[in-house]
Amino acid sequence: MPTRQHILIIDDEESLRHMLTAMLIRQGYRCESVANGLEGLEIVRKHVFDYILCDIRMPEMDGKAFLLKAIKEGVTSPIIMMSAYGTIDTAVECMKKGAYDFISKPFKKDEIVLVLKKAEEREKLKKENICLRDRINGNFKYDGVMSRNPAMEDIFNRIKKVADLKTTALILGESGTGKELAARAIHRNGSRASGPFVAVNCGAIPENLLESELFGHIRGAFTGATADKAGLFEQADGGTLFLDEIGEMPLALQVKLLRVLQEGEIRRIGAAGSVSIDARIISATSRDLESEVQDGRFREDLYFRLNVFCLKLPPLRERTEDIPLLAEHFLSLIPRMSGDVKLRIEPSAMRSLMAYHWPGNIRELENAVQHAAIICENGIISKNCFPAPVRSAHFTPQFSDITEDLSIKKAENAIERELIRKALARTSGNRTQAAKILEISHRSLLYKLKEYEIE
Repeated sequence: MPTRQHILIIDDEESLRHMLTAMLIRQGYRCESVANGLEGLEIVRKHVFDYILCDIRMPEMDGKAFLLKAIKEGVTSPIIMMSAYGTIDTAVECMKKGAYDFISKPFKKDEIVLVLKKAEEREKLKKENICLRDRINGNFKYDGVMSRNPAMEDIFNRIKKVADLKTTALILGESGTGKELAARAIHRNGSRASGPFVAVNCGAIPENLLESELFGHIRGAFTGATADKAGLFEQADGGTLFLDEIGEMPLALQVKLLRVLQEGEIRRIGAAGSVSIDARIISATSRDLESEVQDGRFREDLYFRLNVFCLKLPPLRERTEDIPLLAEHFLSLIPRMSGDVKLRIEPSAMRSLMAYHWPGNIRELENAVQHAAIICENGIISKNCFPAPVRSAHFTPQFSDITEDLSIKKAENAIERELIRKALARTSGNRTQAAKILEISHRSLLYKLKEYEIE
């Protein structure tokens, strides 16, 4: 099913907006329109459009001001300027400021369609080139997901296998384990990478608004519906729709979601007919959906539809070897003023991070690192820089090979041997790095490796 391109029309002439909307809908596009640049900025901050048609002369905010502001705010949609007073100088000026193209009014139907088709072909080639370059270079984008944990390595391999398929995927895991990052990795490494990735938290939107948000509505469908609005399913056409916290979705909407998965169609609120959509559905939840099904709070048929391919992300407390890796990554993301020293976590502070149980998982670790970076002195992060729960965590190893004869010497040896093994595992066998973690010299480590017969 071809993607229906989404176009925003910005023009103060109501008759022209209606004419363009009707003409472009007949050509297979989806359209929304506003009367000036200020309204245009407001809508592009909330929704992503494939292309923007913008008049130059308008009240409130003219087209040139909109163009500059939109680009400054990071809008990447190709912007095509329109004017009945156009000259070559005006066209050149707009192109220099970042417009994709310029078209003079009055224009024929074929003219505007041709410009859009050219823009569509250019954007398609750009995205295909990026995807092709990444595949040639062997790049696999994990969008911030990083790990040395064997269970996570298995998840990475599973993501690679499912990325190119349209199969629905269900991602399970506690809050803060990186479910959206995993969903983005699936999207970015598949054939839909050039399409949109649209995310919505089903538990964050009131029930009476969620249906309109997902399916859209037509003008006059209910009080306050002053214009047609495309829902998130339509916005994700040709790409991926990520339904976070799917377990929070009301039963009435679960029925409609099931129909979308079965029929590949949605119907805007108040509309007489359905619209075909081509969006891959990835859902996620921190709830136990099997229990929710048994208790009648989640539809069994929908659960089976969503659970074609399942990823279960382990909590951070089960991947302690990743804590140093993640902590250093979060440190690298903190901007430093010119001349500031490099931030560094003391070994004793790192041990506190590894001893803490992290109920908030990776999100809590990121917050703790940011907190410590703010209050540390001279770029050195000590144990006392972290929030109180982290500071109070104690490293209490439990080793099965500690003997029952209460020998302190044997217990010390067993603990030392286990710590060395963990340090080597964490550093992938790098003895120099392991010695730093253990806070001993490299020579001492070599001696102990020989003493304990550790290879």
